[in-house]
Amino acid sequence: MRAYFKIFSIVVAMLVGASWAWAQDYDLIIKNGHMIDPKNGIDGSMDIAVKDGVIARVASKINATAKIEVDAKGRYVTPGILDIHTHNFHGNLGTYLANGFASVQPDGFTFKAGVTTVVDVGSSGWRNFEQFKQQTIDKSKTRVLAFLNIVGTGMKGGAWEQDMSDMDAKLTAATAKRFPGLVVGVKVAHYSGPEWDPVERGVEAGTLADIPVMIDFGGVEPELSLEELLMEKLRPGDIFTHTFGHVRGRIPIVNDQGKLEPYVKQAQERGIIFDVGHGGGSFRFDQAVPAMEEGFRPNTISTDLHTGSMNGGMKDQSNVMSKFLNLGMNLQQVIEASTWKSAQVIKRTDLGHLSEGAVADIAVFSVEEGDFGFIDVQRKRMNGNKKLSCELTVREGAVVYDLNGISSPLWNE
Repeated sequence: MRAYFKIFSIVVAMLVGASWAWAQDYDLIIKNGHMIDPKNGIDGSMDIAVKDGVIARVASKINATAKIEVDAKGRYVTPGILDIHTHNFHGNLGTYLANGFASVQPDGFTFKAGVTTVVDVGSSGWRNFEQFKQQTIDKSKTRVLAFLNIVGTGMKGGAWEQDMSDMDAKLTAATAKRFPGLVVGVKVAHYSGPEWDPVERGVEAGTLADIPVMIDFGGVEPELSLEELLMEKLRPGDIFTHTFGHVRGRIPIVNDQGKLEPYVKQAQERGIIFDVGHGGGSFRFDQAVPAMEEGFRPNTISTDLHTGSMNGGMKDQSNVMSKFLNLGMNLQQVIEASTWKSAQVIKRTDLGHLSEGAVADIAVFSVEEGDFGFIDVQRKRMNGNKKLSCELTVREGAVVYDLNGISSPLWNE
């Protein structure tokens, strides 16, 4: 008799549990947080509910039940972060960033910084993009998009990236058209000759495929004209990355007198996108501080993530965002430059916002106050008093990172 009663109790418990699960209004609710959603002009206390991987409701108060409820009081709720300058074509059969060890697999470096989408910029070209897709894009939980290198073999380094015979605008554009929405741009980088041909071929490919071009410029002495690049060679919507770098063979945006070159603001006004692209060698405070003091700020904030940057001054996306929070941008500007603006730049306006019906990519941050130090690529330190820390990351409705367990019940409840 006891055995029958035990079985009956188990069945009842299972039915009650199933009914409770079925009765939940949503899969996830994040309550009491301060939402920053630049696209929708939201900057205040809001709740957000998720169902079946999409944002089901955004309101000042959501009185409903969910399988997972998160109290975000004292924290900031934002769209999932887009890092539009990374290198993720990791492998052991290639060289440098093209199927090589210098690129990193994204999932280990994204979610902990609130990043849900990365854009690999130029690690692959038209010759090896499909390998990159099969190897990384199709296997990552992080959404991975790509800019195709104008060099067919991508960023193999050395002589490969100097080979103009492999810079084919038509084949690059044709490959981009085969993967619309996945290939979102063209990359021109690392060419150290005195010719404009790589830039011109990159722009030609971008025009044929109706996608932006990102330029990693410099490497030749005497330097090619930065003003000509920004004011004549690039189109509105094209991207100048490593904005605050000062490297051999490239004219910096802040001159030897510590002043911002006047054509830089003019170029931004004509629609050129200035991207941070911090990297391991392309962000200096002696460029960023004077530029910011003159009222110039980047359009987009990104990392240039690879093995040469992640353990140096760059670290991760939230650390780069924190630098600009201490350089004079307010939190709303930092979030916009890391979400909605980035989504617009790569023409993926389905991303970077918290609209009802949008994919549920969400980040929750805390802003810590204290004494912090931030390092540039020269290992020079800037002191700051604010630092962003990612508390929770949601990708397509699923919690993929939870720093302090705010999405989990206590073990003894």
